[in-house]
Amino acid sequence: MSLAPFQHVLRLPRVRPLMMLMLLARIPPTAAGVTMTLHVAVTLDRGYGAAGLAGMAITVGIGVGSPLMGWLIDRRGLRFMLILSVVCETTFWLFAPLMSYWVLLVVGFVAGVACLPVMSIGRQAITALVPVDQRRTAFSLDSISVELSFMVGPALGVLVATRVSTGAALVAIGLGVLASGVLLFFVNPPLVHEDEPVEGPHPSRRAWITGPLVATLVVAAGAVFTLGGMEVAIVASLERVGQASWIGLVFIVMCAASIVGGLIYGSLKRAPGQVALMAMLAALAIPVGLADGDWLLIAIALIPMNVMCSPTIAATSERITGLVPPAVRGEALGLHGSAFTFGAAAGGPVAGFAIDHGGPAMGFAVAGVGGLLLALLAHLLQRREPSGGFGHVLGGVGEREAGA
Repeated sequence: MSLAPFQHVLRLPRVRPLMMLMLLARIPPTAAGVTMTLHVAVTLDRGYGAAGLAGMAITVGIGVGSPLMGWLIDRRGLRFMLILSVVCETTFWLFAPLMSYWVLLVVGFVAGVACLPVMSIGRQAITALVPVDQRRTAFSLDSISVELSFMVGPALGVLVATRVSTGAALVAIGLGVLASGVLLFFVNPPLVHEDEPVEGPHPSRRAWITGPLVATLVVAAGAVFTLGGMEVAIVASLERVGQASWIGLVFIVMCAASIVGGLIYGSLKRAPGQVALMAMLAALAIPVGLADGDWLLIAIALIPMNVMCSPTIAATSERITGLVPPAVRGEALGLHGSAFTFGAAAGGPVAGFAIDHGGPAMGFAVAGVGGLLLALLAHLLQRREPSGGFGHVLGGVGEREAGA
């Protein structure tokens, strides 16, 4: 494994400060889930079921709004979208401690629709700043940055929520979103390369929403479906035997393994395709259930699977940016973000149902098998030549949503 490709990417103009900015900008949203859960379940004393419903409302809002925010970037520019998104999302987090549960549920969905799409913005800026032959390395760096954000954000959220209050933690998230938005507004990173054509009418959705594009979205959703289900199974397995105190360490091992995988993948000149990577990720999740009940064995068993995590995410980012015209890249990456959001939202409940009826080992198996089935679907879709079929079906829906 050579780090030279990463050094070359970081020496490109504006790339290093972009990576640092996106790392910091991603910390507040990664802290939001656990902080909201603690606020609803503990401070509002509504229980974890109600907390899950509040999280789902925000998640569904983000999934619906992500393509819309990308569409605004394509049509009106980054700064216009930032003003709208930052004002809405910051207002929600600053006033969330004062809201009753049902108000929080409704306003949370609306704030989710207008959520600042920091993941998509970073990937779009990478596409504009990094040459095509170095994008695999750049997107691997981006995936590593996401892992680092998830190692820091939830821990900070829990720290502030437990040492100060959940209200203070929610306000801190709002201030973090505001600071990120202001920095992005003034930095205003390029989102389209200067040599890429974006003038003229925007291509219709039926022209760029093709089988291979839908396959990439399925891979993205399938990867986080497996990861989401795996996380629920880990918690269930260790709580059942009284080893819940080790859950945080197990998650750190997972993130570290993913970072190593990203470093390996980013240094390769030739790499496996996205479907193969996702299939390996899903297949390696199934045997983890054999370690059920022992935190150390689970942590070790999770390493091979999580080595596939960053490469799979990076591969979908690289693929999707190469499939769509520059003029609609924001909307396409918004769909990419929605695929991640809905995949994660589905993985947890499906694995949870399996755990309730068959134990934690069944949760790992179902998460893996579900991922393999989605990998098969992606493989079949990827073989389709770009045509108007998928664009006609999905484009009509998207055009109605955009018009609304």
